[in-house]
Amino acid sequence: MSVRVGDGASAHSFESTLAAARQGSGWAATALWNDYAPAVAAFVHVRGSREPDDLTSEVFLVVFDSLQTFVGGQAEFRSFVFSIAYRRLVDELRMRTRRGTPEEWRADTDRRHSPSAEDDAEARIGDAAAQRLLDDLPPDQRDVMVLRIIGDLTIEQVAEVLGKREGAVKALQRRALENLRKKVGATRTPVALSGDSAK
Repeated sequence: MSVRVGDGASAHSFESTLAAARQGSGWAATALWNDYAPAVAAFVHVRGSREPDDLTSEVFLVVFDSLQTFVGGQAEFRSFVFSIAYRRLVDELRMRTRRGTPEEWRADTDRRHSPSAEDDAEARIGDAAAQRLLDDLPPDQRDVMVLRIIGDLTIEQVAEVLGKREGAVKALQRRALENLRKKVGATRTPVALSGDSAK
């Protein structure tokens, strides 16, 4: 049985799926995984994880172990998942630093399942260009942008994940966009997140 609990589903669908997952239902756990894992994997990959699939699996082991203590609706659940992902990612980056590998970004991307060499090359060029732009941002600005774009989190959710005030997140986003605009020499905002009122 396949149930999608994401953006297109009602709150009742999400609540029912969450309740079933808490009871140990396999279809419900699969539905939550299918809905949230791709965004988590993309986030940790872009943010520098060397093993994004493994890290995503670790994140969801914690998520599923913590379902009984989770309180909230669908928006709170997304924040909950990304808070765990962010903490696990920080742990990985710190561990690498202690082991003498301080770089946070991989120069290459893992595209083992690319449909063709041409597609793979194009994807690598695009990924590398985006990573260079984000890599030049201060860490706080980079975290905000990656959570907003890759994680698809609202300002409020990013604030919760990072443990910051919403106003601070908006200011970091604004400065990041200004830095990116200068970097690419564009006259328009490079991404559609320029409004402070964006949620």
